[in-house]
Amino acid sequence: MNDPYKRFTDLYDRHYRAVFGYVVLRAEPGTAEDVSSETFLVAWRRLDDVPDPPLPWLLGVARNKLAKHRGVQHRRQALVDRIAALMTADDQTGRDVAERVLDRETALTAVRSMREKDLEALALTTWHGLTPDQAAAVMGCSTRTYNVRLHRARARLSKAMWTMSPDRPVARNQLLEEM
Repeated sequence: MNDPYKRFTDLYDRHYRAVFGYVVLRAEPGTAEDVSSETFLVAWRRLDDVPDPPLPWLLGVARNKLAKHRGVQHRRQALVDRIAALMTADDQTGRDVAERVLDRETALTAVRSMREKDLEALALTTWHGLTPDQAAAVMGCSTRTYNVRLHRARARLSKAMWTMSPDRPVARNQLLEEM
């Protein structure tokens, strides 16, 4: 088959169910759909590298995608847990407990909605205490690029929190000042 579209379509039609079946046994259905789609995206990009028979190769790609997805989920949950652990006794005095719970949930929801790179940019400076030069080295970019990423991450977090709680600017501003 010389036509790459026909070749890919045939590959997809013959093996999608098997790849999806493999992944759905190891992940939730929504995640399984994403990982299966990402697997076939890799197959499309590397169509000339797909061996015959293709199924073992496709399952290997799916396995790698699953591992990467689990790592992202683990890092995101670790960040959420760390934010939750940052609450001190002082945080719970002086304001209504219901307001504190609402602020905390708003912040956690906003963090969960952020992209991995945004979370990383914020975490390197905020939780790990790295300078912009050090954080840029970790992220593999220039200091200027890192500063832009950090600025945009803060702006996205602010927007996410504003969207979830537009009538509560005090808590949002306090969280952003800490970052």
